[in-house]
Amino acid sequence: MNTPLPNKSVRGSDSGIAIMAVFDLLGRKWNMRILWQLRQGALSFRGLQQSCDGMSPSVLNSRIKQLNEAKLLQTTEQGYQLTALGMTLMDKLDPLRGWASEWEEVLKQQ
Repeated sequence: MNTPLPNKSVRGSDSGIAIMAVFDLLGRKWNMRILWQLRQGALSFRGLQQSCDGMSPSVLNSRIKQLNEAKLLQTTEQGYQLTALGMTLMDKLDPLRGWASEWEEVLKQQ
């Protein structure tokens, strides 16, 4: 499976626009969960697997390769951790949690 990157065709778009690559990358199963788990710091392969509800090693390995190629995570002596770019992505996504809570409340009121 190819890693969605800017200036390349991705699922849902042939334009190469970076935002479409981001949506494709983050929309792939487990990628957001891996990034979410690594926002607090490095984890070993086994630690990351356990924190992701026992995801299969082959799937975890393929997702790590994708996120590494996208420059969002890296391997260190402590294990896998977000790159500076990965951290800024998580910082940019954090306000969506507040919006999601507002959305949840609106839907409850209906």
